[in-house]
Amino acid sequence: MKLDQEKSEFLDEMLNQWQEQNLLTAEEVKKLQGTYETKTFDWRRLAQYSFWIAMACGVISLGALLVDKAILIYLEKLFDTPDSLISIFSAVAAGILYYIGFKRSKTHQMQIFSNDAIIFTAVMLTANSIAYLGKALGNNNSHFSLLILCSVLIYGILAFIFKSRLIWAFVILSFGVWFGTETGYLSRWNWYFLGLNFPLRFVFFGIALIAFALFFKNHKKFGLFYNTTYIGGMIYLFVSLWLISVFGNYGSIEEWYKVSQISLFYWALLSAAACMVSIFSGLKYRDDVAREFGITFLFLNLYTRYFEYFWDSWHKALFFCVLAASFWIIGKKAERIWNLEFLKK
Repeated sequence: MKLDQEKSEFLDEMLNQWQEQNLLTAEEVKKLQGTYETKTFDWRRLAQYSFWIAMACGVISLGALLVDKAILIYLEKLFDTPDSLISIFSAVAAGILYYIGFKRSKTHQMQIFSNDAIIFTAVMLTANSIAYLGKALGNNNSHFSLLILCSVLIYGILAFIFKSRLIWAFVILSFGVWFGTETGYLSRWNWYFLGLNFPLRFVFFGIALIAFALFFKNHKKFGLFYNTTYIGGMIYLFVSLWLISVFGNYGSIEEWYKVSQISLFYWALLSAAACMVSIFSGLKYRDDVAREFGITFLFLNLYTRYFEYFWDSWHKALFFCVLAASFWIIGKKAERIWNLEFLKK
């Protein structure tokens, strides 16, 4: 086995420790150490990051192209392509890339990141096809959230057909966008929908998504998408809880400016309580995702409250001194937890 240097050093230390405790003989340690070696360079991680950067640069390049008026005017003069035709071309190109991507996933199984890059491009072309279909139908200024719902259904069908977690991630993302635009449309783009601002709406959306994930967990057909749905629901839930701990149930910045942050303390308590429930549930049921989300957002909430309540009232030297001390304590505790000497005790 070829392991990262950090993992290899960890195994070396553990084997030496077990030898000192007479749990393993010198010959057994030598034999076990012969079953792995340290990688000189992590090419897998380089490939992963390279494809991520390539896809990000492609999206930025397309965005820069669409923003440049001179290029847009030139393209309009070069050819005047109907929206419907662009939609068809995008759909055909997406179909070809889906076919290539999933064929490669069977014939070139080890080329994970390049296959995902092809699928990602196909997903973007699918979104482009749906957008231009909406323009062709003259649906720009009406109920355009129906187009987003259409993309959710298309991505969902493709994810089930090809058993792709990557496409399912776009289902979760598109579903959230649809929920936001649909509630906005139903409220005639008012700040509130059933008395809820946008962050508070997504609290309930996140809870519903987590419930769907738990349903998926107990069904074989949907089990593949359980983890993606669960993590997506937790992101929607905890980010929304953190936002309402800052902004409360206020729809506009003007309303929010008129109140003091201390008056929103009960929203902060609600957010902290949700974090505590998540931590407790994660520890009780050995759910790493729930535990880590709870701990992460509990710290985020605590530091947000610290900045809110003490930034203006404390001298900046004292403020950052306390902040430095808190991070030093956290680092010290984390060091003890992960230190091998702690494991030995």
